[in-house]
Amino acid sequence: MKKERKYMMMAIPAMLLLVLFIVLPLLNAFRLSMFKWNGYSQKMSFLGLDNYFSIFTDKLFYQSLGNTLIYGFGSTILQNLFGLALALFLNMKFSGRNLLRVAVYLPIMVAQFIMGQIMYYFVQFQGGVFNEILSIFSHEPIYWMETGIRAVILITLVNSWQYVGLCMVVYLAGLQNIPDMYREAARLDGVNRVQEFFNITIPLLVPSITTAVVINLINGLKMYDMIVSMSSGGPNRGSLSLSYYIQLLYFNDERAGYAAALGVISIVIIMLITLPINRFLSKREVEY
Repeated sequence: MKKERKYMMMAIPAMLLLVLFIVLPLLNAFRLSMFKWNGYSQKMSFLGLDNYFSIFTDKLFYQSLGNTLIYGFGSTILQNLFGLALALFLNMKFSGRNLLRVAVYLPIMVAQFIMGQIMYYFVQFQGGVFNEILSIFSHEPIYWMETGIRAVILITLVNSWQYVGLCMVVYLAGLQNIPDMYREAARLDGVNRVQEFFNITIPLLVPSITTAVVINLINGLKMYDMIVSMSSGGPNRGSLSLSYYIQLLYFNDERAGYAAALGVISIVIIMLITLPINRFLSKREVEY
């Protein structure tokens, strides 16, 4: 009993920080969502739940929500598939594997906004690196981000490439924690490599899969910096995410109350998506 009380006392600072930086701002955002406010003046008009009702008739909300789901699920799928493939490859013993691990992980060290700025100079129409390469072969320049969906796909691909190293590290740790005796026993029973991968490696990697999927999904669903630097939400606000749309509502459109309501809704959406997925994957973890 004394040990449990001691552990609880040690957790108090972390709990206070959690309340201070997460719970209180969320409660304040819910309070602001009840008002019509421009974000600057002292005048605030109480609206009740009107801001929340307005969300369901907002076309930009549905568009930014669809883009956000593409950013979240698209990035998660690509990062986990390529991250697992790279982890399996770099888990083998060969000369230079540590250098390759560093090379794959290195893009994470660059801030997302800076990475977006760098990649913008690759895809821009005038003087972009890709179009300059095409001009060498006498090909007409391509407007890579001509439509919203093309911008969304490009941003998703760049984000997936930048953070695939995070998945690789998570899966490498998981692979190196799997005891060799399971693989050796399977080989004695005549199991081939494919059967070993699906029946032994994947089930024992479920804890790593859970960690990688949930982290990538949350990061993708709240994507902001990359969109700002690569497309500024364009063309014609076609590549907006929920996070960026909230920022535009608050600072550009001066609809702080509505932005707060959308912020609360976006948090609820992220929780409704990630919590069931985390629970689904956690139930499939096996002990070894």
